Amino acid sequence: MTMTSETHTDPSDSEEPTQPRGGLVYVVDDDEAVRDSTRWLLEANGFAVATFASADEFLSQLPDPEPIACLLLDVRMPGMSGLELHEELVRRGSTLPLIFVTGHGDVPMAVSRMKKGAYDFLEKPFSDAQLRQLVGECLKRAETIARNRRDDRDANARIERLTAREHQVLDLIVAGRLNKQIADDLGISIKTVEAHRANIMDKLGARTMADLMRIALRAGNERPEA
Repeated sequence: MTMTSETHTDPSDSEEPTQPRGGLVYVVDDDEAVRDSTRWLLEANGFAVATFASADEFLSQLPDPEPIACLLLDVRMPGMSGLELHEELVRRGSTLPLIFVTGHGDVPMAVSRMKKGAYDFLEKPFSDAQLRQLVGECLKRAETIARNRRDDRDANARIERLTAREHQVLDLIVAGRLNKQIADDLGISIKTVEAHRANIMDKLGARTMADLMRIALRAGNERPEA
């Protein structure tokens, strides 16, 4: 990865304020000068940055669970390449939004990576504005993913409060069965079904049927993408 001086502008000329932003930007590149210049640019625009000289170093320090972050990754590196690192992250089920940095000849390869889940790619040479925009978009995506995960965990925690019978009733409600049909399916009275429905609504914290359906359908979901 080669970044020339033409790609940089004075951070004081930035259209965006240099205030702290949510999330963290990981930069993985074997070129120390590039790592330092990229860190300088991103930090000057309010981003928190952590740099790594190799894919192995990055993997060894990536926390579990992943923080709200995105990854700026060079395609060609000695040892484990950027492509191989991406494959490893996919294998681990990582949801870290990833931007590949590529040369012109690598563009078709970068496009194929996007089909495997990479967020986007930057073709060298690129402008500071392009970098800022893509990193900002990636961090917003990371926030959305984190929010979805929290919502999924909350929905699952609520569902776990139900008894086995309430689980059965909920499954039938989600399937669109009416109270009388549920009663017939389970061999119980309609009043018992109504009581179960009331308990389910209470335990799930659902005020409406729309709330109940949203929680039930979200529970157990895995959301790798925003």
